Amino acid sequence: MKLALVIFSSLALAPSLSQATRAADPDPSDRKMIGEGTPPAALPPSQSDDDPKPKVAAPMGPSGGVVEQAGIGGVTAYGRTGVVELGGSASLQAASDYVRVAVLPSIGYFFMDNIQLSALVGLSYVSITEKNPAGVEETASQTFFTLLAEPSVHIPFTQSVFGFFGLGMGLSYADSVGAGFAIQPRLGVNVMVGRSGILSPALYAQYSTHSAIQTDSGALLQVSFGYGLNLGYTVMW
Repeated sequence: MKLALVIFSSLALAPSLSQATRAADPDPSDRKMIGEGTPPAALPPSQSDDDPKPKVAAPMGPSGGVVEQAGIGGVTAYGRTGVVELGGSASLQAASDYVRVAVLPSIGYFFMDNIQLSALVGLSYVSITEKNPAGVEETASQTFFTLLAEPSVHIPFTQSVFGFFGLGMGLSYADSVGAGFAIQPRLGVNVMVGRSGILSPALYAQYSTHSAIQTDSGALLQVSFGYGLNLGYTVMW
């Protein structure tokens, strides 16, 4: 009971003690800024605004969009904006029990200097030889179709030699397994040949989400990843 009276007396006296010990404000008009901000009186009133969007840059191309007669003897070199490249490449992979032959027609357009967007249409034939449970060798084959979009960067090493890197992405299709996603990075060089020809040896790797071969023995052999060397020849307009 005595403890309760002491606590009650302390709470009752707290406001009066606080008022007694609080220091008075000497000058309400004298204020100092705290921190590195801006005094509120110098700020504009808060309000909503709608700032205009900045304008974006558009790639500049030649009149008509496509350059004609590009190459040696003209004023437009390989890799310049507006140059069209048409041709294709072929590749071969072989092992003791595996053969892959691919043909890849292509068309590319330089929409910016040294940056190209290409469409690659691929036709690949794969053959695999294996032994069935009876120990007899069997050969299974499959034909694949690919359609890839490939952005690529072409860096000039000399006036007639460029290094390039491209990353193709798109679809792969086979009759027995349907459609899947395919990706194909390439790294190589472009070598000018004659007036407007380009020879392009390149290393490549290809991955597909579904590439498989159904053999006569019922085995489903995965060939989803491959790599090799292809040799391309194209002509620029």
